Amino acid sequence: MTDPEDHNFSEGDRFDDPYEEFDIDPPELDVDPDKVDPVDSRVVTDMLDDQNVPDDEVDAEALLDVGLNYMTINRFEQAADTFERVAQFAPDDSRLEQEAWTNKGAAHAELEEWDAAIGDYREAIRIDEDSEHAATAETNLAYALWESGQSEQALEHAERAVEIDERFAEAWFNRGFFLLERGLAEDALNSLENAIRLGFRNSQVLEEKSRALEELGQYDEAEKIAEEAEEMREQAEQELIEERQQREQQ
Repeated sequence: MTDPEDHNFSEGDRFDDPYEEFDIDPPELDVDPDKVDPVDSRVVTDMLDDQNVPDDEVDAEALLDVGLNYMTINRFEQAADTFERVAQFAPDDSRLEQEAWTNKGAAHAELEEWDAAIGDYREAIRIDEDSEHAATAETNLAYALWESGQSEQALEHAERAVEIDERFAEAWFNRGFFLLERGLAEDALNSLENAIRLGFRNSQVLEEKSRALEELGQYDEAEKIAEEAEEMREQAEQELIEERQQREQQ
């Protein structure tokens, strides 16, 4: 059994590509990379505490970028700490604060700290139940609830995510996954196909589609999709190996 798509986090303004080249220390924080390890977990906290920077002088958006950069290099504890700072310095109940709580939840989820993740997602949703970040928080909350054994609530929040944003492909995938887990194969297949139509096509979603087709007795089509999923997985693994080899040669 595969897991639903998990831990979506914002990727800067309007969810742009997070894997573009980045500077881990924005100039607003005045970090000298020759003197400070840019991924030292104490950097952000020390700079804000030791210098006693007034709240209104902290660039919360720049701080958010630091947290997102930590996420892309898998420094999830540092990311969670940074996002908490963003929530502290952002205007109360603002879009920026909501984004910070959503991302903090994603960081805790990566660490499998489900209770903390659930609390953060709920706080994000409290700020604005109908926003772009609320849709992300809802689908992430669904996954965290499922991981913590609350499968019925998980489906409710997956449903809510697609209600907020019907073009959120990952939310459709999660909805399909949870429906399939409850034996509702036809509805699950429709959701999975919606995810694919919206551009979310990888080995994981194809595996779930194959499973749904098999549940519906469409064995030939299920086998065809399963083979495609395996080919896609093998290709992704090969690309990962090649990327690692290229980094080692640099």
